[in-house]
Amino acid sequence: QVQLVESGGGLVQAGGSLRLSCAASGRLLSTYAMGWFRQAPGKEREFVATISWSGGSTLYADSVKGRFTISRDNAKKTVTLQMSTLKPEDTALYHCAASPGARATPQTDQYDYWGQGTQVTVSS
Repeated sequence: QVQLVESGGGLVQAGGSLRLSCAASGRLLSTYAMGWFRQAPGKEREFVATISWSGGSTLYADSVKGRFTISRDNAKKTVTLQMSTLKPEDTALYHCAASPGARATPQTDQYDYWGQGTQVTVSS
C-alpha cells in the first residue's frame, strides 16, 4: 500500500509563490511516475504536472507552463511542485498522485494512488 501526504498549501496574493510537497510512504515509489492534479469548486479534476520515475521527463498543463516546476527526490520519496507567478485561477485543492507506469502521463486514470490534497488559495 502507498500513502501520499501533501503539504505546503496556503493563502497567497496574486503574483506570489508557493512550494507544495508530497511525501510518500509504503511501497517503493522510485519506479512510479508522479503527478500533480487540482480541483476547483464546481469543476472537474485537472492535470497540472507530471514527472517520470527518473525525473528525466516532465509534462505540464498549458495553463501552468513556465510558472510551475515539478521535481522529485527518490531517495527521500518526495515530489515537489514549485509554483510562481500565481493567479487567482490557480485556486484549487491540489492532489499528488502516483502511477505504476514509469513514464510521465497526464491521464488521470493511469494513477492508482492519490493523496487527500492541500488547498491553494490565490487572492487578487
